[in-house]
This record gives sequence, structure tokens and C-alpha cells, in this order.
Amino acid sequence: MSDAAPRRIWLCADDYGLSDGVNRAIRELIDGGRLNATSVMVVGPAIGRGAVAALQDVAAKSPRCAIGLHVTLTAPFRPLTMHFRPTDGGMFLPFPKLLRAGLLRRLDPEMIHAELMVQLATFQELFGRAPDFVDGHQHAQLFPQARDAFLRAVKEAAPEAWVRQGGRMQPLAQRLGAPKALVLDVLSSQFRKRAARAGIAFNPAFAGAYDFLGQPDFGALMRGFLEGLPEGGLVMCHPGFVDETLISLDPLTTQREAEHAFLAGEHFPPLLAANNVTLA
Repeated sequence: MSDAAPRRIWLCADDYGLSDGVNRAIRELIDGGRLNATSVMVVGPAIGRGAVAALQDVAAKSPRCAIGLHVTLTAPFRPLTMHFRPTDGGMFLPFPKLLRAGLLRRLDPEMIHAELMVQLATFQELFGRAPDFVDGHQHAQLFPQARDAFLRAVKEAAPEAWVRQGGRMQPLAQRLGAPKALVLDVLSSQFRKRAARAGIAFNPAFAGAYDFLGQPDFGALMRGFLEGLPEGGLVMCHPGFVDETLISLDPLTTQREAEHAFLAGEHFPPLLAANNVTLA
């Protein structure tokens, strides 16, 4: 173990508000000191006043636990603004279609900006304050055209918040072995430049992307995520307990329970110590 002071990182559980099972798992981990951030889907079906109050209660007991907005622009969720376009059966586009539309410059940034301003205002109404940070479900904040509307909305409605970029700091050879993460690297390059020009802070490095459907060993993945992560780096995770709502909305189900089990278990604190990082 290094004699240097531990590096403080963010370990952020996404998707609070997606289902009661996801909410409960996230609160348990915050209460146990195993998370220090979560991002909230204000369009989710499980984000009523009770869920907000319960999250605020556990976060208040945890030193410097950040609560952010998980901006949502993809199916199977629905816009909060009435005239949002394009939609697919009244829902946002699936993320491959949204990414394709952005790459082809077929999105309307003004409509996206209006939707994000409403999502930010909804967070403010629910929590009584602006979010500590703002990120995006399925990384939609990084997509062309969407990213400009996203950064403008954050600058206007939550100027003190930092935003999530998805770029890593590993050597190129290691990055080439993870195609999903490599795509995030490419998208994040332009996102970081635009955020810097707008004077918006962002995390210096990111980890947590992997093939969820393969159900890999999350403990082994976490060892890789933590390796070389700098001060202020962010690891994304998706702990949860499977329930009917989750099954109906998201393909990531039982792997959420695997993530929760590792983060709540005995092997996680020694792994943090071995990498000289802390959540405290």
C-alpha cells in the first residue's frame, strides 16, 4: 500500500427512481458507506416524495454523499415536455436511434434543451435544491447535438454542478480491448472541450462501462476500474434488487444484484485500500 494520502473518488450508483428495488439497494449501500453518489431519474416510476425523503435521510448521514440528476433522453421513458420530438410511440427514441440521429444532425437541440430544463426544474422541486452533478442515462449527454443542449441547460439551471464525462486514462492498448468504453472515449473528447469552454467542471476520469449481458465477475471488473484512477475520478455502477418494475423497463436485472452483493460484501473495502482510494 502507498504511503501517500488516499485518493478520493466518486462511486456513483445510477438509476435511482427506476424501481423500488433499485432505490432500496442504493440506499442500503449509501447507509453502509459503500457509495458516495447516486443520480436520480426524475422520469422514473419510483421517484415519489417518499423515495426522495428516504434518499435524503441516508445521504445526510453519509459525509459528502452527492445526489445528482440522471438526465434521461432514451426509451422506454417518456418526455416531461408535451411537444418533444422525435419520439417513438410517445417514448423517447431508443439510444441507438438517438445516437444515429445526433451523428446525422437530425435532432432539435432546442427541444432537448427545453426537456432538460424541465427535468432540472423537477429535481429542484423534489429535492429543494439544484443537483450536485448532472449525468445521463445510457450516456446520452455525450451524443452529438444532445451534448450542446445538455451543457447549456446545466449552465443555466445548475451552474455549480459538475457533469459526467466518460473518458478514461488507461493506456491505449488497454482501451482498445473494451469497445464500449472506447466509444465513450471518443464521444467524451468533444464533450470535455465544450464543457471546458462553458466553464463547467467535470470528472477527470471515468470507469464502469462493461458488457452487462455477459454477467461477468463484478469484483474482477472493479479491480480494473480502480487501477490508476486519479483523485476525483468516477466509477459508475448499477446496484439493485430485481422487481417487476425493473424487469418491465430495463434489460439489466440480475447483474444489478451481483453488483450490490460485491459492493456490500467483505472484499470491497480491502480492494479500495489496496488501490489507495477512498470514498470518505
